[in-house]
Amino acid sequence: MKVLHYLPILCFIALGCAAPTEHKPTFEHDITSGPSPWTSDTFELEEDDFTFAIISDLTGGERPNIYGTAVGQLNRLDPTFVLSVGDLIEGGTEDTLQLAKEWDSFDGRTSNLNMPFFHLGGNHDLTNPVMRKFFENRFGRRYYHFVYENVLFLMLDSEDYEEQRMKEIYEARAEALKILDGEIEGVYQESEYYKMEERSIGGMSDDQFEYYKAVLDKYPNVKWTFLLMHKPLWMHEDNKGLERLEALLVDRPYTVFNGHFHSYSHRKRQGRDYIMLGTTGGSQNPADSMAFDEVTLVRMDKEPVITTLKMEGILDETGSVAVVYDSLNQARKDF
Repeated sequence: MKVLHYLPILCFIALGCAAPTEHKPTFEHDITSGPSPWTSDTFELEEDDFTFAIISDLTGGERPNIYGTAVGQLNRLDPTFVLSVGDLIEGGTEDTLQLAKEWDSFDGRTSNLNMPFFHLGGNHDLTNPVMRKFFENRFGRRYYHFVYENVLFLMLDSEDYEEQRMKEIYEARAEALKILDGEIEGVYQESEYYKMEERSIGGMSDDQFEYYKAVLDKYPNVKWTFLLMHKPLWMHEDNKGLERLEALLVDRPYTVFNGHFHSYSHRKRQGRDYIMLGTTGGSQNPADSMAFDEVTLVRMDKEPVITTLKMEGILDETGSVAVVYDSLNQARKDF
């Protein structure tokens, strides 16, 4: 009978079996000093495929207990890492103490994730030059890239304007908000801010384009490329948007994600998937059937398998949504 104890060992010897080897993920980037936009560069060991998640807007009057609940749900889903498409704080202020309070609130809740989180700024996070500097001091670069397991991620800044233009947008926004608040007479839809192209589709500088051109030149043979941004830069019809990058991407497989509109939609453009995400706690239009809280899961094997999960359907073992009660800083309800 004792011989039976040696059968597994004999199997390895006779059949040339080998114990499974651990695979250490590859993670490449070009940030060598200062703060980084991610919370950790330690990833779980993986097989050939991996899964990442994406959260969307929290702003426009963040509703309590949604994002905290999403963090708990993401821990259950256990992706390798979590990305964002911006609008993580209410912002819209030059008060650095208020900014610190709001970012502390967001980062405090995010620290409960069991995996790395990658920050990205939206218009609420990068509303004016003071907020831009605050973001850079806290998280480093506003736009950056990384390569994980031969998959390239481009994290774009859709609020990438010259400082003077950023001030003009901020001042026009402040006046439009006074109209909404009834402080001055006028119609919001007729305001200068409402008519600004940047309000809805953002902008990208020549410097950012050149940065990503160099990145694409460096990584011509990656398995897939993902582009994440807050506003839909691809809606531009000039050199302030994604058009120049799309020309460089034409011969490679890629997928685009953005937020900002608080309503989920999907379309094919250039034969690729362009996906607008819903919300992860941000304000919603009750009349919009595609305005829902969600997290997106992407399983990356030979090509991405994209799954949109409504938070209301992510249940725990009791069959309920496990609500996590969190604290947040309520601010102006606009976007």
